[in-house]
Amino acid sequence: MKLTYKQRIFCYFLVIFVLFAGSIIIFEQSEEKKYRTDDLIARLDRYSEIVHKYIEQNQLNDTTIPKLHNLADILPDDIRITVIGTEGKVKYDKDVTNLNTLENHLDRPEIRNAQYQSHGWNIRMSASTKHEYIYYARHYPSYYVRVALPYNIETKNMLQADKMFIYIVGIMFIIVLVLLNYAAGRFSSSIARLKTFTSLIKGDKPLPKDIHFPDDELGEIGYELVDIFDQKEKIKHNIELEREKIIRHFQFSEEGLCIFSSDRKKVYANTHFIHFMNFIADKPMFNVDMIFKEDAFSPIMEFLDDTNKVQNHSIFELNRNGKVFLIKTIVFEDKSFEITIKDITKVEKNRLLKQEMTNNIAHELRTPVTSLRGYLETLNEQSLPADKQKQFIDRAYQQSIRLSNLIDDVSLISKMEESTKQFTTENINLSQVINDVRIDLTDKLVENDIKLDISLKDDLHLTGNYTLLYSIFRNLIDNSISYAGPHTEIHINNYMEDEKFLYLSFYDTGKGVGEEHLNRLFERFYRVSEGRTRDTGGSGLGLSIVRNAVLFHKGEIQVKNRIDGGLEFLFTLKK
Repeated sequence: MKLTYKQRIFCYFLVIFVLFAGSIIIFEQSEEKKYRTDDLIARLDRYSEIVHKYIEQNQLNDTTIPKLHNLADILPDDIRITVIGTEGKVKYDKDVTNLNTLENHLDRPEIRNAQYQSHGWNIRMSASTKHEYIYYARHYPSYYVRVALPYNIETKNMLQADKMFIYIVGIMFIIVLVLLNYAAGRFSSSIARLKTFTSLIKGDKPLPKDIHFPDDELGEIGYELVDIFDQKEKIKHNIELEREKIIRHFQFSEEGLCIFSSDRKKVYANTHFIHFMNFIADKPMFNVDMIFKEDAFSPIMEFLDDTNKVQNHSIFELNRNGKVFLIKTIVFEDKSFEITIKDITKVEKNRLLKQEMTNNIAHELRTPVTSLRGYLETLNEQSLPADKQKQFIDRAYQQSIRLSNLIDDVSLISKMEESTKQFTTENINLSQVINDVRIDLTDKLVENDIKLDISLKDDLHLTGNYTLLYSIFRNLIDNSISYAGPHTEIHINNYMEDEKFLYLSFYDTGKGVGEEHLNRLFERFYRVSEGRTRDTGGSGLGLSIVRNAVLFHKGEIQVKNRIDGGLEFLFTLKK
């Protein structure tokens, strides 16, 4: 038979009230028993105090202690008196004649308690009389006084609680049952209304199948509430995940970002934003709200204050303290907005460098292409003598070689600056690399009467890229052949090394350059004098290639004019 919800809730509350009433009765009985016990202990404590005063007044000692019989005779007959020395030896016991048969009493529970708490009590069987007693002991400076009362039926009844309270609680319990029956009916009606209310709010959605509640109205409400709660928690969890992703993105982003509320109060700002903001501002800014008072950020204020703005975002560039920043403001539908600050200095420099390099390449290509085109057009359109044709063909060939060298140099330097991972490294004998360069340039050296002096060990090894190491010495020697002049000397030596680096010197005994040009020799397409590179047939990229190749090998390079004439390059290569 299935109980109704009212019957079940009545039973539930009945059990609760039974437990509650039972707890009250147990607690009351326990407290009353404790009160009666305390009263009995207080009575025994008074007897022990009487014994102690009697001993003190009569100045009893070990030989006169039997006089306690006089006191014991006037006390109730069932009171047992025992006097125990501090060492545990019994000095007097009303019910034991031969004290020598008694054991040491320091291990008795009541004595142990009295030893640490000045008094103690216990209910146990006496080892000497074989009767059960309720013992009470009190500790005095030179002895313990213990009084005991037989733990018999009369004593037990003294400690029993009164039954009247139980009868009163029983009558009250019956009254509560009547009221509980009425309250259960009302509660059942309220639950049914609550179910209807929650169902209207929730709508027609399936209940979770993996959650179980009792098969009643309260159970159905539980299903609905759990479902709502689960959806809320799921949405909250998803929002927290997305929020965490966004915050992490902001923290690790290289852009400075700050989000403001519609009243221009900070909601969130990452460290990059604060750093960039203080770098741009003239004065330290400890509060991001101060950005609206800084003149450098006035375009932001103008955009935010514009009530007729067509777009919801504004972008402007700011040059400040040698850096270029891109500052963007986005206004959202709720009038909150975000400001981002991006350092585009490197991007802008790369753009300018690429633009400059493109212009320089086009400029450098124009001369050989124009010359090549002119020679070929002349050969194509005019009938020239054989010797003139050969001269024009040779010149066109030289221009094509120059064009090819320029393209190779541009490709190499672009590769070094943008795709260094394409260069593999291996164990290289540097002496062998320089010897290969010497062999390839022997004809040029002889033609210009230039002496090449190499002072390196034969087994000078390092980990590097053969092509780039070859290009270092090839371009340096080419540069000396082209600009140092004939009848000069070129010296290459390894003047020092340590565990990590080789220290190398390359110099010629030529003319050198003006001091104003030294800091720019490694720039791409830089010329000491206009037309110098074109006249000698170089690409204008040789020393730039040298510098990038040295950097690839984790080294450094400097250039200076020698006192005796000529240029000297000092550079390191990581071993």
